[in-house]
Amino acid sequence: MSAPTGSRSRSLPSLDISAERATRLVALSGVGLLMASYFSVLYYFVDVSPTSPLPLLAEAAVVLGLATYLSESLRARVAVAASLALLALGLTVYISSLPRWPPIVPLVGDAIALATGRSLLQLINVDLWVLGVAPGPLFLTWYLGLRRRYVSATLVGGATLGYLVLTTDASNVITLLGVVGGIVAVGVGDVDRRGDALAAAEPLAVLLALIIVVSAFVPFVYGGTGTAAGLSGFQGGGGAGTVEASLVSAGSQIGIQGNISLSPEVRFRVQSDRPQYWRIDSYNRYTGDGWVRTGSTRDYGGGQLDAPAGETRTLTQRYEVVDELGVAPAAWQPVSLSGAPVSAARVSDEGGFAVQGSLAPGTNYTVESRVPLADPSTLRSAGTDYPEAVSDRYTTIPSSTPDRLAERTARITANADNPYDTARVIEQWLANNREYSLDVERPEGDIADAFLFEMDAGYCTYFATTMVTMLRSQDVPARFVVGYTEGQRVDRDEYVVRGYDAHAWVEVYFPDVGWVRFDPTPAGPRQAAEGESLAEAREQNRTDIDTNDSTGGEWTPTETATPAPLTPPAEQGGGGPVRTITPPDNPVPDGIDRTAPNGSGPDATTLGDVSVPGEEGDSDGGIDWPSREEATLVGIAVFGIVVGIRRLGLLGRVYRAIWLRYQPSADSETDTERAFERLEYLLERRYRPREPGETPRQYLADIGADERARTVVAIHERARYAGQVTREEADEAMSLVDELVAS
Repeated sequence: MSAPTGSRSRSLPSLDISAERATRLVALSGVGLLMASYFSVLYYFVDVSPTSPLPLLAEAAVVLGLATYLSESLRARVAVAASLALLALGLTVYISSLPRWPPIVPLVGDAIALATGRSLLQLINVDLWVLGVAPGPLFLTWYLGLRRRYVSATLVGGATLGYLVLTTDASNVITLLGVVGGIVAVGVGDVDRRGDALAAAEPLAVLLALIIVVSAFVPFVYGGTGTAAGLSGFQGGGGAGTVEASLVSAGSQIGIQGNISLSPEVRFRVQSDRPQYWRIDSYNRYTGDGWVRTGSTRDYGGGQLDAPAGETRTLTQRYEVVDELGVAPAAWQPVSLSGAPVSAARVSDEGGFAVQGSLAPGTNYTVESRVPLADPSTLRSAGTDYPEAVSDRYTTIPSSTPDRLAERTARITANADNPYDTARVIEQWLANNREYSLDVERPEGDIADAFLFEMDAGYCTYFATTMVTMLRSQDVPARFVVGYTEGQRVDRDEYVVRGYDAHAWVEVYFPDVGWVRFDPTPAGPRQAAEGESLAEAREQNRTDIDTNDSTGGEWTPTETATPAPLTPPAEQGGGGPVRTITPPDNPVPDGIDRTAPNGSGPDATTLGDVSVPGEEGDSDGGIDWPSREEATLVGIAVFGIVVGIRRLGLLGRVYRAIWLRYQPSADSETDTERAFERLEYLLERRYRPREPGETPRQYLADIGADERARTVVAIHERARYAGQVTREEADEAMSLVDELVAS
């Protein structure tokens, strides 16, 4: 066994050192590509969390530097032990940050959920999880690559990427990028270990191109939602159902979609002495292309939940499920639940009720809510002394969010000197400057930025997402909320709620008050679209869109019971230009609903001139550039295709085919010489090559060429040996060869 080793050692000095290094660099590039694929997902986690990505980048630089420095001296067993120690230390730091202690039960539950499709973005402290987990696999993957243990490096990197695939956080494109990197590392690494030239790996480039091209048309991995930046499965393109399905049935993650429709089916009935938005839950983490609810849920167990800190009034609602529901709507802020769902009820960290399974038609339950009461004066004077937990959780936006969003928001709200007025101005600006439409082409990149700068219309998801992001860019705590609007009022205290009433809105936090609702979506166009959907369904004689008392239209109180409007029409939200209005801050009496006609928060006051000079020139033109990952894959595919074409000689064949069929005219001698060369190439392909020493005349006689070929040869002989040829003879030679090619 030693002889081959010695033989290889003696042959190494004869190798081209630069070629050997090139092979190793390509193999290491494959390892680096695999690492970059899973690191991009980890970076994305930190990007959408409160932590700046800089600590992660610094950590990665230090770890990779140590791996490079120690690769020559550290034994493999010690490197593996060090990586495991780093991983254990990081997880310990993460576990110590969890709010509940001891964390054994939630940790086990989280581990099972993550392995079966729960996104890591739902972890409250996902940034600490990333900072703790990243060093171990980064160190070991790079160390093994530098030691030329390419298979082992690929196994470590592939396992890390595979875990992110299981949690649905690695998109198909990111996964494909990692697969390509692993194949390059193993394939070219084998060439490197054998000491062969890099050209031996050319078939691998062709294989990679084939994989990339095929995968562009055929999904090849369990991709889940995929949350890698710019490549998220959230980016679903065209219509994918109804507004209700995209919001109410979305679970812990909401993807912002393109074209969408309305569902007029009746979902439930509510008895309540005040109209409210029937809230499902809220989402705190904005990813740039969707929303995630972090944290977990806990068993309700009956009893009272915490009420808002400020002044409230009690609102009791009685729900009757008409169509199967997987949620438990309730007016904000629910404090108790009674009825059939109690045994299966859970409470999310955001304060909403959830049910395990679904509620069958005919199910009844009752919710008691404590509705916050605060007049505009109270909200304006609430200040900005936010609890740290609120500030950390509800003021962050991805660090990749373009700066122009915050700059535009600052200009729009320049005259607002408190969070309440800031929220009202943003709410009114969006309602007045963007149209409502369900026919939307989903933009690439950051949704809020695109809606603010590049889009003219959208539906509630776009309006609410943009308002929350704009508020957070000004350090105002806000969150994205989903549920149903009040629905059709069929009696003094009864409402019928349909699928198209599913809606998204905004809640803003005020110290000593709690969360207050704002709704930037224009109410008039939204209600008109809902009315059209219902009218169309009634024309089709559908039986699931009405109850016994919903066919008579909206219930209205008798004339004597009609109260005076709380807000003058000129100041009501959702229509008309925004003007500088400062009405008296008279408190609204307790028990009076403060919902403005567009569903906004207390008092429809607007503040300041929100027209922004030069805003139309801020768009980047709307060009959809490919992401870095997509560009990398395209580059690899193009390289592989070029290599394959070269190895198959396709370029030469294409060139020869064109050269044979097309001869531009030059001088007579040149044209005659090239016509003869074309004739020789044509006859070689059809018969045989001319033998050395065989004259053209002998060759033509042997293969039995026709008279046209003999004429071309005669013209060529006169040009070569007599030194003269006329223009007419040259043209004749070219024409005869063209005929032979075409025949």
